[in-house]
Amino acid sequence: MHRSRLVGILIDAPASQAGAAADFWSAALGVPAHPAPGQEQFTVLAGAVPDLFTVVQAVDDGAPRYHVDIETDDLAAEVARLTGLGAEPVSSWLDAHTLRAPGGHLLCVVPVHSKPETFAASAHTWP
Repeated sequence: MHRSRLVGILIDAPASQAGAAADFWSAALGVPAHPAPGQEQFTVLAGAVPDLFTVVQAVDDGAPRYHVDIETDDLAAEVARLTGLGAEPVSSWLDAHTLRAPGGHLLCVVPVHSKPETFAASAHTWP
């Protein structure tokens, strides 16, 4: 048995345009933008969506898109659950597993990032 929940919305922008994208989304959503400490590819848009993180991510493949992150207390079980539903593995980086959902959308499965009480209150429990 494990738990998971939607934890983030990521706005992927080509690395050369990530700064302008972060400035735009910061102004459009009325929230401050600041770099994620130690992870220069992420610009955090703090408070854009309650209980979810929202960031602009600089990507090297030049493909502008949106993707979601699902946090879980058991990475292997959640990846297995989602691949069982039809997602296909794409890559992994550190503890993040990128999958492609049916329909072509990307998602990442990541370890729990939210506050323990937030995760406990909103995560789904899976057999």
